[in-house]
Amino acid sequence: MTGFATLKGQEGPWSWTWDIRAVNGRGFDLRLKLPDWIEGVEIEARKLIAARISRGNVTLGLKIGREAAEGAVQINAVALDSVLAVLAEIDHAAQARGVALSRPSTVDVAAMRGVLEASAHDENLAPLVARLVAGLPELLAGFDAMRAHEGAALAGVLADQLAAVEALVAEAGTAIEARREAQGEALRTALARVLDNSDGAEPDRVAQELAMIAVKTDVREEIDRLGAHVAQARNLIAEGGPCGRKLDFLMQEFNREANTLCAKSQFQELTRIGLDIKAVVDQMREQVQNVE
Repeated sequence: MTGFATLKGQEGPWSWTWDIRAVNGRGFDLRLKLPDWIEGVEIEARKLIAARISRGNVTLGLKIGREAAEGAVQINAVALDSVLAVLAEIDHAAQARGVALSRPSTVDVAAMRGVLEASAHDENLAPLVARLVAGLPELLAGFDAMRAHEGAALAGVLADQLAAVEALVAEAGTAIEARREAQGEALRTALARVLDNSDGAEPDRVAQELAMIAVKTDVREEIDRLGAHVAQARNLIAEGGPCGRKLDFLMQEFNREANTLCAKSQFQELTRIGLDIKAVVDQMREQVQNVE
């Protein structure tokens, strides 16, 4: 489920900004963008995020600044030269192809891997690390609040779609009765035509054939399962918590029953209902991809 949150903080000469964002994904993929010279944050960040999020592509970023102070952070000249050389090469290649690129700022360059590093005589960074880690729950709370708001809206959309499927299933139940009359008349006509053009037929054989036709075209089981799937989907949404994978699987079952309903219908109105169910299920499947 998509979401975004940011949090600023300060500790002595240090200031920082956390930001976390997520986009939809079938699995869980966490990417951290943390300064290389700060240690002790990544493990805690991964643990806290994994405990809250089970699905989606999540990116956690941290930018740290410091008031001018001797010996706090020093530039790695070798790394800086390497970064500037790469940027120059990229800019040259872009110009050769007529592509205009925006210029990176000093802050952008300083944030690149290895450009800044803690000096050997730097002060103890433990208090800074502690404050950074302590701010993560607040950041994640804001992130969860945004996702909860989106989730509530999404639950409403899915509820409307499930209601539409439920109404179509009820229509299918009514269409079965109309089909039964039409199907019975068609079978009687076909049987009369066969008997008129043959020396006779064994009653037992005729009964068997009629029974087989009835079994092959019976869709009551599919209709019942569609109704059960609607109830199950509603229960999953009402329970709360991560349910995206379960709903995704349930959408496959919805589609399977709708396909079978269409294949066995042999009745125009029932086929139309089956196709309408498939259309709504496709819409639900798109929305379910947004559910954690």
